[in-house]
Amino acid sequence: FAGDPRFSFILLEKNVGKRKAQIVAIRRSSGDLVLNVDSDTTLASDVVAKLALKMQDPAVGAAMGQLAASNRSDTWLTRLIDMEYWLACNEERAAQARFGAVMCCCGPCAMYRRSALVLLLDQYETQLFRGKPSDFGEDRHLTILMLKAGLRTEYVPDAIAATIVPDRLGPYLRQQLRWARSTFRDTLLALRLLPSLDRYLTLDVVGQNLGPLLLALSVLAGLAQFALKGTVPWSAVLMIASMTIIRCSVAAFRARQLRFLGFSLHTFINVFLLLPLKAYALCTLS
Repeated sequence: FAGDPRFSFILLEKNVGKRKAQIVAIRRSSGDLVLNVDSDTTLASDVVAKLALKMQDPAVGAAMGQLAASNRSDTWLTRLIDMEYWLACNEERAAQARFGAVMCCCGPCAMYRRSALVLLLDQYETQLFRGKPSDFGEDRHLTILMLKAGLRTEYVPDAIAATIVPDRLGPYLRQQLRWARSTFRDTLLALRLLPSLDRYLTLDVVGQNLGPLLLALSVLAGLAQFALKGTVPWSAVLMIASMTIIRCSVAAFRARQLRFLGFSLHTFINVFLLLPLKAYALCTLS
């Protein structure tokens, strides 16, 4: 592509991180729309057209496509992550878009209105948390800034982007730790924004942040009961199991794919790995 006049490549002297590289490119750009694509992501041929169609509405500041795992068939973990992405896009993001505010336009495939981006770049570049620079979770932070500017953020389910996902637990947990810290940090930033959005978004944000902590509390209480009284907290176990079965059954019905029943296995990862990790993230936000 280097010989194609439609493309301009910017080579920075050193690795300054994704956020600063984005900012350099955005400031050198001239089009009405800016498409952000991660280096491990492959777009379907019609993604740009479908996202651009959604961006024809001047009230929309950003739009994201649906994510899938391009290496889904590699391991049991990549299969679970692919289903996790489907649920995150077609339940969480789709519901948020129904009320005009996707709370995180994911980094692998998101389109932005450049006129709004240019006004927000200084805030985007100088994000601080407790007085220190914060340079991860750039997609969530940029989405929050778009919403604070009074623009809508949207989800386009038929704009498909396939991205490489972690195929081992170690890299997966490190990724989830970064995402958890980003979610907690930007939730604090979004609290002032919520009154101006639909009330559903308040319920959604509170549920997503308090839900895991309440579940962790339930698990700890169950373990304490088992350790102190020697009895299994069957009511809690059956409640978690029934909620898992219901959720996976609904997903299998909506996706018309029985494989989503296998997402029940993710509950063990969630309870025994992700919940402690989220608690650790909350205690180490700085």
